[in-house]
Amino acid sequence: MKIEIWSDVACPWCYIGKRRFETALAAFPHRDAVEVQWRSYQLDPTLPEHYDGTELDYLSTRKGMAPAQVSQMFEHVAAQAKGEGLNYRFDAVVVANSFTAHRLLHLAAAHGKQDAAKERLLSDHFEHGKDIGSQEYLTGLGLDLGLDAGDLAELFSTDAYADDVRNDIAEARALGISGVPFFVIDRKFGLSGAQPADTFSAALEQAWQDSHPLVMVGAAGTEAADAAEGDASAASGACGPDGCSV
Repeated sequence: MKIEIWSDVACPWCYIGKRRFETALAAFPHRDAVEVQWRSYQLDPTLPEHYDGTELDYLSTRKGMAPAQVSQMFEHVAAQAKGEGLNYRFDAVVVANSFTAHRLLHLAAAHGKQDAAKERLLSDHFEHGKDIGSQEYLTGLGLDLGLDAGDLAELFSTDAYADDVRNDIAEARALGISGVPFFVIDRKFGLSGAQPADTFSAALEQAWQDSHPLVMVGAAGTEAADAAEGDASAASGACGPDGCSV
């Protein structure tokens, strides 16, 4: 079962959604058969690499939100994050364009380190006030993950993985995704937002049952047509609403 998650590093609900999804996945009996792929999305691709102002300034000026409304939103989201064991510090968030960070995620994915990179980027951005647009920071993060120094330098001297990021964003648009986080299971089921863990659990179970339907077989190991039609009571040694077979 494959789960694709469209998400932005600069999205506070995306980190909360990641934690809630992970809680559900950890309890899922078939978790070892689940492949998770992080897909890129940008909430504001127009941001410069570095924005001279706080997160509150950014949302109140560029998004037209009243400062009091922004502060109230910060308190609510921080409380939700705390419930998932996360310590958001909106006063320390460095506002920056996330495009290069997404390119780093694709590089990390090529080396099996995507989830670790995603976790670090989200934590560093919302909990530790790191600049996700900084070459120095992204290089250090990549080295911490064991990525090659030459590959990391290439992120800043070429457009490596830029098309991968753009393709993810274009695919999100084609799927009708207009907000993140957004979870797509086997390209059949979609969940929008940082849903409660129980909702993720129900979706995982439903998707698993859909892709692994129960197949009824006869005594000789062949598929029984009557069972496939739902007439289970006709099978040998079974009971139904009308009684038991003999």
